[in-house]
Amino acid sequence: MMTRVLPLAALLAALAAAPLAGQEPAPAPAESENAIIVTARLSGAPMWTIDTPSGTVILVGEIRAIPKTTPWEPARLEEATRAADRVILGARPKISPGDIFRLMFSGGKLTRLPGKSVAADYLDAAQLERLEALAAAHKKDYARQSFLLTAFRMLREELRFNRDTAREPADVVKDAAEKADIPITRAATLRGEDVIDNLFAAPPSAHVPCLVAAMDATEAGPQVVEERAANWRRFNIPAVMANPLEAALGQCWPWADETLGSELRGIWVARIAEASAAKGTTLAVVPLRVLAESGGVLDQLALRGFDIAGPAWK
Repeated sequence: MMTRVLPLAALLAALAAAPLAGQEPAPAPAESENAIIVTARLSGAPMWTIDTPSGTVILVGEIRAIPKTTPWEPARLEEATRAADRVILGARPKISPGDIFRLMFSGGKLTRLPGKSVAADYLDAAQLERLEALAAAHKKDYARQSFLLTAFRMLREELRFNRDTAREPADVVKDAAEKADIPITRAATLRGEDVIDNLFAAPPSAHVPCLVAAMDATEAGPQVVEERAANWRRFNIPAVMANPLEAALGQCWPWADETLGSELRGIWVARIAEASAAKGTTLAVVPLRVLAESGGVLDQLALRGFDIAGPAWK
């Protein structure tokens, strides 16, 4: 029973308001703030800065599962974190023992299609043909498996996108902030019960775009994993966003969910707005797809008058 729950726990682990009125022109950052920005940028992670009347907000655009072969410098990000006044990290679910038991005894609702239904009941002929071809090529049976679990298994087992990975920016910043006693704020803490309810409520059809995007990435081949990371390191943000792997992750739960995904994006805008009123330097690690997607956090901040410096994101 516990073995069946492990993929579900991995799905849950995948998770992540002051008014934004027009602002007066901001003064140049203090010398110490400039030093933090320079040091942070030397890490090689793409980032954007917002100068405010009282300080600076640094937004680090994070992708998950960076290959070890990607040349970036976590030590520089650690150094910048130690000089920051505060840190903001992504939302996380608060999972209780009751949530775990609920997954153990009801997890079949998330791992299998409902009742006696099969993939053919939800997919069109072209989608079904692709799924069956991939199942045969990889010696898997996807007919009764939930589309969300199938998508994640394709990305994990066929693309192996989360194998041989380096430390991720959020972990680097979290560890450095804890060691230096820098205050850490989570963008939000989500109740595990609410997250599980959200998953249970979604019909199989809601996960079809996720499955299709995962098939696109799997068919494109393992090279998309390295290409995504290389473009992240080159600050070629449009190329990262167009990468089949990144597109698949963005099409899947929780980011593609109308309720939870919208809530997470709104939370980030609110947290950054609050940070813009704080004194000193705030360093925030934000999922790149949330920052750079059309209508995402950077677009919303720009529309509301913030002067954003950093790589082009569209």
